[in-house]
Amino acid sequence: MSATKSVKSVKSNPRNAKSESVMPIRRDLQFPLPADRVQDWVGNGGVQFTHLMNTMSLVIPVGERFFIDAVRHYRDQIQDPELKKAATAFIGQEAMHGREHDEYNAKMFERLPSAAVFEKRVKTLLDVFQNNTSPSFRLSATIALEHLTAIMADGLLKEPALAQNAEPGYHALWKWHALEETEHKGVAYDVWEATQGRGVKAYTIRAFGLVFATAIFWGMVLPHYANFVRQEGKLTDVKGWKSMWRMAFGEIGFLRKMARPWFSYFRPDFHPWDEDNSHYLAGIEGFSAPYARRQASLSAAA
Repeated sequence: MSATKSVKSVKSNPRNAKSESVMPIRRDLQFPLPADRVQDWVGNGGVQFTHLMNTMSLVIPVGERFFIDAVRHYRDQIQDPELKKAATAFIGQEAMHGREHDEYNAKMFERLPSAAVFEKRVKTLLDVFQNNTSPSFRLSATIALEHLTAIMADGLLKEPALAQNAEPGYHALWKWHALEETEHKGVAYDVWEATQGRGVKAYTIRAFGLVFATAIFWGMVLPHYANFVRQEGKLTDVKGWKSMWRMAFGEIGFLRKMARPWFSYFRPDFHPWDEDNSHYLAGIEGFSAPYARRQASLSAAA
């Protein structure tokens, strides 16, 4: 797409008002993650639900780097200085998420070496995708996966049962990640509209991107997740699976409740901030402060 078309799309497609009012901030935090709790840190969910979260964590570092590259490719085409600033902050936040999930995932590698094999498979797949698709389709996949991440983040933030009896360090990491995913949930989408527009072609590519990304994501996650549970000796643990069902699909329904917002993406006039959950961001600095201070202390000691 030419620079002229990019400028035109920015002028004709003003940003969502909520997007304009929420500027992401890069926060350099670190969380205490006891290695002996990596397999059961989600207290009420047991090993089965914990390893679902762990398997998703294994995707995050390589996925975040893919997102960074997709947005960075278009950053210089953005004419709106505030959106360009938000895109830079988005890149900074995603880099921090990748780093912290690398430390988290190292605990998984120690416990289950096959977790490292899974991460390598995800990286190989994304490398193939990076090298054989257009920048616009990579950005489409990015905004699709950001949508998945945003609705998972919303589910985590609004459901207090996920925090009950959870190991504090792991839960704090996921809450921080959810808060920042909420904070920047409109950025990559705004970059998409600024550079690709809102026409039929742009809609078709982004809609297909969600179907494609969802199928690939769960197609990769589910078999490896089942393998991790098997390696823990919990594949036939009926009580554990009942807890998992309650958390994911039953009474609490963390995954079940994702269906409606997932389908909302296919509306032609969709925007991530149509679902305004910015009230969760009110306490983000207070929540982050203890972990920022810990990081500063560790840095000073080093």
